[in-house]
Amino acid sequence: MLTAIELFAGAGGLALGLEKAGFQSLGLIEFNQDACNTLSKNRPNWRVICEDIANISKLDLEQYFSIKKGELDLLSGGAPCQAFSYAGKRLGLEDARGTLFYHYAVFLEKLQPKMFLFENVRGLLTHDKGKTYDTMINIFQSAGYTIQKKVLNAWDYGVAQKRERLITIGIRKDLEDKIKYEFPKVYEYKPLLKDILLDVPPSIGVTYGESKRELFELVPPGGYWRDIDENLAKEYMKSCWYMEGGRTGILRRMSMDEPSLTVLTTPSQKQTERCHPLEARPFTVRENARCQSFPDDWEFCGSVMSQYKQVGNAVPVNLSYEIGKSIYNALSEEHK
Repeated sequence: MLTAIELFAGAGGLALGLEKAGFQSLGLIEFNQDACNTLSKNRPNWRVICEDIANISKLDLEQYFSIKKGELDLLSGGAPCQAFSYAGKRLGLEDARGTLFYHYAVFLEKLQPKMFLFENVRGLLTHDKGKTYDTMINIFQSAGYTIQKKVLNAWDYGVAQKRERLITIGIRKDLEDKIKYEFPKVYEYKPLLKDILLDVPPSIGVTYGESKRELFELVPPGGYWRDIDENLAKEYMKSCWYMEGGRTGILRRMSMDEPSLTVLTTPSQKQTERCHPLEARPFTVRENARCQSFPDDWEFCGSVMSQYKQVGNAVPVNLSYEIGKSIYNALSEEHK
């Protein structure tokens, strides 16, 4: 069994995919209590470490996880995107001090896993004019890894959602002759909302206020504010009416014949609406979970808004599975 440790585990989208791909988790670190409860409720056998990562990264990690340096197969996770105060100074790990990424890098330095998976938003490529990601790459390389990176869209991997993630894969330099990594192949069929939304189990969710609901009744599936009476749209949009750009996210109603737009952490914000195709309401938590390819039996803990946030922050499970499988295959070659 190949082993994995995950940082910034959230509600388990990445961990679930890796589990399905064949990895055994030695520990998942997550700071948010509701997300920890979600992980523990669904996988009582997982070692869920509900703690500030800064308190864990300074420990003797070999002792803490009962694993020797160099033995771990995979370190996975994605640190939230933060600017580095010393970006580009080539100070190595010190460039990242004060950020959450710093602790990911400390884990990498201390445990020296055979491979790592670092996932993040596509915007990381251009964050701080590219300096943030360049600094991360330098730190990965100085920790002893060769890097492969690619932006993957979940819609290409059996997920009914357009969601791009920057996937960075590292192979420890002493193993680069033995481990050959290839990103997963794109599926032939790209699923649409009609493939996943018609049999969703009932679940909690929020509703629109009466006036907003009445407006959405007027918007056709696949439409947005331009598809209703101009005066009504103008009154609803207020100052947004005079903004530049298409503002296509305002009063946006999904269609069954398209994938979901990126699932967000809140169900109803004026600039980024995702109205249900068949009913004038936001998607429920369970519907968003379907869009993220979570199994229906994966239960989320906490308030309704906390559950929306956990689902919205997750890596789509099927995307995680495909990446996990491609890493598993690469590592299996090394074990032969």
